[in-house]
Amino acid sequence: MTQTLTFEQIKQKQQATWSSGDYGRIAWLTQPFGDVLCDAVDLRSGSRVLDVATGTGHVALAAARRFCEATGIDYVPALVSTASARAAAESLAVDFRVADAEDLPCADGSFDTVLSAIGVMFAADHQRAADELVRVCRPGGRIGLVSWTPTGFVGRMLASVGRHASPPPGALPPTRWGTAEVLRELLGDRVEQVSLTTDTLTVRFLSPQHFADHFLIHYGPTRMAAQRLDDDGKAAFRNDLVALAAESNRASDGTVVCDWEYLTAVATKA
Repeated sequence: MTQTLTFEQIKQKQQATWSSGDYGRIAWLTQPFGDVLCDAVDLRSGSRVLDVATGTGHVALAAARRFCEATGIDYVPALVSTASARAAAESLAVDFRVADAEDLPCADGSFDTVLSAIGVMFAADHQRAADELVRVCRPGGRIGLVSWTPTGFVGRMLASVGRHASPPPGALPPTRWGTAEVLRELLGDRVEQVSLTTDTLTVRFLSPQHFADHFLIHYGPTRMAAQRLDDDGKAAFRNDLVALAAESNRASDGTVVCDWEYLTAVATKA
């Protein structure tokens, strides 16, 4: 019988996954989420903003460009270094720190706005991470999240990862955050005025094969899954990724243009 892992054990595996590959080359695709999320919460200049699971810093940088006091945290040191370099290149004052979304090094109610774009959804312990988002937000402040939906392109890709290389026993699907029911459950009655909007991010690749290879080389979850497979398994996994891109493609010239569905949630702390 397979033993269920603790959330702490799962987190260690996840941290190794996100440290592999070159996430910066994936983050190119999701840069628009910085502005999407800041606009969704109607971010005001001068606000104290926390970007949780910042990755390469999209949301924190977008907040800083709006003249906010921005902080970004992530538990992968290499990503924090990239985010800090991006801030320096634009002469933006952002406090980037290595820290855990499930144990934020911040006082209760210390931020006006708490944000996360396709970041906190990948925490091991979903409820603990949600509790931390609420804890560090001041009463009347806003929490804004962008999460991949389970039925959208990335949700289907992550499901394919799980079919080819089973996730650690006890791991929760990250796309739970992309469903209204679970998100309301995670945030509970500590928030009010919850607004949920589904939209899509348009992405482009040279071909379905280019999409598959780009993700197998650079994206931690697909890269690590492939490394667990033999040659036949790797080929089957790549074929599934190629097929997903091909069937989602709305271009007719051999390139790929597809729309990746996400859920934007905005809530006010009670």
